[in-house]
Amino acid sequence: MREGSENESSKPMELHFTRTNGAFDESIDALIEGAGGIAHPDIVREIILAALKAGQENRGRMDLKLMNTSMKEMRFTAKVFGPYRKARKVTVFGSARIRPDAPLYRMAVELGRQLADAGFMVITGGGPGIMQAANEGAGSEHSFGVNIRLPFEQKPNPVLVGNPRHITYKYFFNRKVAFLKEAHAVVLFPGGFGTMDEAMESITLLQTGKRYPLPLIMIDEPGGTYWERLCKFLENELSSRGYISADDFRLIEKLDRPEDAVARIRHFYSRYHSLRYVDDRLVIRMSSPLAREPFDALKSAFQDILIPGGDIRQSGVLAEEMNEVELVDLPRLVVDFNRRDFGRLRQLVDAINEG
Repeated sequence: MREGSENESSKPMELHFTRTNGAFDESIDALIEGAGGIAHPDIVREIILAALKAGQENRGRMDLKLMNTSMKEMRFTAKVFGPYRKARKVTVFGSARIRPDAPLYRMAVELGRQLADAGFMVITGGGPGIMQAANEGAGSEHSFGVNIRLPFEQKPNPVLVGNPRHITYKYFFNRKVAFLKEAHAVVLFPGGFGTMDEAMESITLLQTGKRYPLPLIMIDEPGGTYWERLCKFLENELSSRGYISADDFRLIEKLDRPEDAVARIRHFYSRYHSLRYVDDRLVIRMSSPLAREPFDALKSAFQDILIPGGDIRQSGVLAEEMNEVELVDLPRLVVDFNRRDFGRLRQLVDAINEG
């Protein structure tokens, strides 16, 4: 009898994310309340439960160590970027091996300088080459570095040494989340495997709608062929075979002057502010409303991206958005978007800015 009781007492408790854990839910609530200062306790409660469930389900250490490190890295990312949520930021990718005397290096310095002058902050991988050049141009006060721990070469560049906006990651996937989650634009310089990876991930997230629209600019020196040849490959081998849509190329811009890149980024946010989904509706926030004539033209031109019977209409703030206090006064477009044609959605943003 005693042996059965011992076996029963050692059996793990079955935990649920719903509030069906009885007194155990009360213990978690007390833990959260005792810690104090917890924002969004409903989400924190689920994080605690996820950790406990992972501990029950994983007998080895490696999966738990990965989860633990990932959580720590994402927590620190949010802490570092949190105070700068209102600042628009541009992520700059490119080779770590480009020397300071190279034309592309000087272009990256100039890009960083012009972005900072225009009020943007710059995010780089924190290393040498193009990353250092963009940070140099922007200056320490306007720079972030999201570095990666490698067995060779990747140390923080001189601009970021001692900078509180410098983060070193163990995992590439957490680093890439920071690069793209925090960015309001992405500028790609030529580079190696890492740059190609970052380019393809950026395009994929925009193409699939996992990242809201932003300027994605491929920049090369005048006469350069790096991005030109890549785009030819995409056209000849992917688009021609139906692996991607011709509209996907609307997500990309190719330029060869830093001042043009900065002008394109600034124009993207000239009227367009941001967007979010409210249930099945796409809500686009703008700094000023569209006049009747350009609105009617836009509405007619973009019927193809709507769900059957859908509409585009001007609106004020929706009830579901009232928690975003700083945005309540912005005019809106409410779009019954089909959540498929993201290249065309980018064109819609461009039309808003032209209207």
